[in-house]
Amino acid sequence: MAQAHPPTGTESGAPSPGTARATRRSRLLRLGAPPVAATALTATVAVCMTLVAFGNITDFGTNQQFVQHVLSMDTTFRDPDLMWRAIESRTLQNAAYVAVIVWETLAAVVLLAAAWLWITGLRRDAYDRARAASTLGLVMVLLLFGMGFLAIGGEWFAMWQSSDWNGLDAAGRNVALAAFTLLVVHLPGVRRADAERT
Repeated sequence: MAQAHPPTGTESGAPSPGTARATRRSRLLRLGAPPVAATALTATVAVCMTLVAFGNITDFGTNQQFVQHVLSMDTTFRDPDLMWRAIESRTLQNAAYVAVIVWETLAAVVLLAAAWLWITGLRRDAYDRARAASTLGLVMVLLLFGMGFLAIGGEWFAMWQSSDWNGLDAAGRNVALAAFTLLVVHLPGVRRADAERT
C-alpha cells in the first residue's frame, strides 16, 4: 500500500515564496509599461485643461482682457500693413473668448473620459476606446493652442510683437505636452497589449 505524502505548497494551491515575489515584481514592472504612462499623461493633460477652463469661467475678466488686446492688436508695433487684421468689435472679441472657453471645456470633458477609460482598461488590458478618446481630446488641445494661439494669435494677430499680452510661451508648453502625450498614447507597446488579447 502506497503511503500518502503531505501536500507541498505548490500542490496545495498556496503560492510558493518564489511565485509570490515574481508576481509582486511583475506588478511593479507593469507600472512602467506604456499603457500606464499613457494613462498618467492623459490624466495630466485632462486635469490641466479642466483647471484652465475652470479658471476662465470663474475668473472671466482676466483672460477676457488678454483676448481683447490680442484681437485688437493694440500692443503690437501697430504696423499699418498689419493693423487691418485687427478685430476691434467687443462683441466679436467676447464671442471669440466664449468659443475658446467652450472648446477648452469640451476638450477637458473628453480627456477626463479618456483618463477614466485608460484606468478601467488597465485592469482588462483593453485600450482601444481609451486611445481613441485620448486622440480626440489631445487633437482638440493641439488645435486650440497650436492653430488658435501659435498660428492665428501669434502670427495673424502678431501677438509675438506684444510684450504685455503674449501667450506664446504658455501655448507652446501646452502644445508640447499634448503632442508628447499623443506620441505615448500611440506607442507600439500600448497597441501590443491589445493585439496579444485577440
